[in-house]
Amino acid sequence: MTKTMQNRMRAVVPMLMVLAPTAAMAQGASFHDDFNTLDTKRWYVSDGWANGAHQNCTWSSSQVTSQDGMLNVGLAPLPKGDRQYSCGEIQTKQAYGYGTYEARLKTPKGSGLNAAFFTYIGAEQKQPHDEIDFEILLKDTSSVQTTTFVNGKSGDGKVGSGQTHALPHPSDSDFTTFAMTWEPDKILYYIDGKLVRTMDDPTTIPANPQRVFFSLWGTDTLTDWMGKMDPQTAPIAMQVDWVAFTAQGEACAFPESVLCAQP
Repeated sequence: MTKTMQNRMRAVVPMLMVLAPTAAMAQGASFHDDFNTLDTKRWYVSDGWANGAHQNCTWSSSQVTSQDGMLNVGLAPLPKGDRQYSCGEIQTKQAYGYGTYEARLKTPKGSGLNAAFFTYIGAEQKQPHDEIDFEILLKDTSSVQTTTFVNGKSGDGKVGSGQTHALPHPSDSDFTTFAMTWEPDKILYYIDGKLVRTMDDPTTIPANPQRVFFSLWGTDTLTDWMGKMDPQTAPIAMQVDWVAFTAQGEACAFPESVLCAQP
């Protein structure tokens, strides 16, 4: 985790604090969503604000759709507010705790763009800022970054917890399954069923139930991290085939789950 990334997250939290919904913090039950429809009882779609000056797009409900069994989280050259692009973000209304979080997705490609599957909770729910991330910086679709935040700090606040992992194929060429198993004393990250990272330092393991997010956004300023923004002249989107949460202690619930390959 770079200093730029830490600054970026500090910029994000105040906007979320004001504008994100404030549902109760009871822990959610296991689910599997194939996005044949967009379940508005489960999902909240961000609309009408941006997460800070670093973001060159405004969250727009028009950029989150369900079509042909896919969730589309998009970015389009449609000015909204004072930003030149409209972009998409979706989050669960419920927070979830220890267990396995999985999603099968495909991204677009383009420097200056970030496609993310992550969990987050923060001050808007009167909780510390905890987070577990998969982030694909679309300047290089051959890799993904994994990160956690505990009480607003990445890792121990000094070294950071970010790592970069090679993907089995570019994320814009085909779908990839990302999974993270969150337990009280460790987090396991998987890519297409292969364990790529184990985090077991207590300072890097969140403890608060979190909401599940997907987002696609761009920047004109975080060029050292995300690259110089490639101008987008047509709509693009991250496609999510399905997402699932399996609570800790529950058995494999669907064939594609990483839990089905474990004893």
